[in-house]
Amino acid sequence: MVSSAPTAPFSSRTVANSSRFRPHLAAAAILCLALPGPAFAFSQIPDDANPAPAREGIVTVPLPPVPGQPAPVAPQATQPPPAAAPQPAAPSPVAPAPVAPAPGNATPGNEPDPDADDAVPEAPVDVPPARILYNEDELPVPVRDLRRKLIEIAKSGDVEKLRPYIQTGADPTTLSLENDGTDPIQILKDASGDGNGVELLAILLETLEAGHVHVEGDGADEIYVWPYFTQVDLSKLTNPQLVELFELVTAGDYQRMLANGSYDFYRLGISPEGRFEFFVAGD
Repeated sequence: MVSSAPTAPFSSRTVANSSRFRPHLAAAAILCLALPGPAFAFSQIPDDANPAPAREGIVTVPLPPVPGQPAPVAPQATQPPPAAAPQPAAPSPVAPAPVAPAPGNATPGNEPDPDADDAVPEAPVDVPPARILYNEDELPVPVRDLRRKLIEIAKSGDVEKLRPYIQTGADPTTLSLENDGTDPIQILKDASGDGNGVELLAILLETLEAGHVHVEGDGADEIYVWPYFTQVDLSKLTNPQLVELFELVTAGDYQRMLANGSYDFYRLGISPEGRFEFFVAGD
């Protein structure tokens, strides 16, 4: 039987005197001096679930991972979200321009009228300017002969000599804008400033000596007209043409005609058959 040797009691002094524990004691002393503050219980030791509270002036350094354990993910610092870039203002909605409906397509409120004429109106045809004539050789013989006879009577100064050439009846020669049945020679006398028709004979002569135009018209409307001012634009007359006009009217009359848009003094017409159609003033 082997007996145990008495064991000396384990005391702090024994530990302190032991050279085996001296290095550890020194490290513990240094640790205690480097970490002042209250002691923590095991439940208060910081871990992943209970991170150590941040202390002012102390930088927290993460410990190296334990071998064989996954490395803990360092918490990312929370940063304020970047300011959103200013978005351009949305353009104001612009109403689309109205689109004209294509011909033949009906749209609400624009239905074609079934009674409307489908024919497209024709563009107006430009009328060529009137051809001004002076030479009586271009006149038909009946027209030329009557013109010569009327000039002869006008130069005579006897208005009564016009009677055989003035048409009466259902289709009379127009001597006035109003056909009230008055004797045609009396109409000429009443319109004459002298009361005897002499002034009217002078106007008749000046009218027949002016240039004329041939208005072809449609069949029965064909006629030769003196003076040519009835068929031209008075605002475009040349100076020589104005001289011809002022042989018949005054400058004041001309201004009135420009305002009215037409020649309104005496004009005379003879049909191609040599019929005395009219000798009248006005529009």
